[in-house]
Amino acid sequence: MNVKLNDNVLVIAGKDKGKQGKVIATSPKAHTVTVEGVRMQKKHEKARKANETSKIVEVPGPVDVSNVMVVCPVCGKATRVKHQIVDGKKARVCKCGAVLDKAYVKKAKAAASAASEAPKKRTRKRAAKSAEEPKTETTETGANE
Repeated sequence: MNVKLNDNVLVIAGKDKGKQGKVIATSPKAHTVTVEGVRMQKKHEKARKANETSKIVEVPGPVDVSNVMVVCPVCGKATRVKHQIVDGKKARVCKCGAVLDKAYVKKAKAAASAASEAPKKRTRKRAAKSAEEPKTETTETGANE
């Protein structure tokens, strides 16, 4: 399955065609996903406590994975998921080049910015501190004795 939890998806077939929503649950064995606000079903809830009342609640139902497409967070279009190796691991990628897996988004941005910018000059903090502080203390104590 190319759809994961918390992905933003577009329904491309069925009664709710054209609706967008966030994936609430996935079921790889059944090949279905549950999308927020899509395929709403009415469920009867019984009162469990003395002060509660029974009610009819609307709950989102499962949708087959083949009927949804992942929406790219960068370009905002529904896209077929393509796989690419990012930092030695397989990651989901949009056709525009954006990484869909949130774990690799930060790494991909950091790698791209590091490649485009010139390397920063390194300064030694330890050498700078030891050069300033100990000399002033030793010279003062040596002068007093």
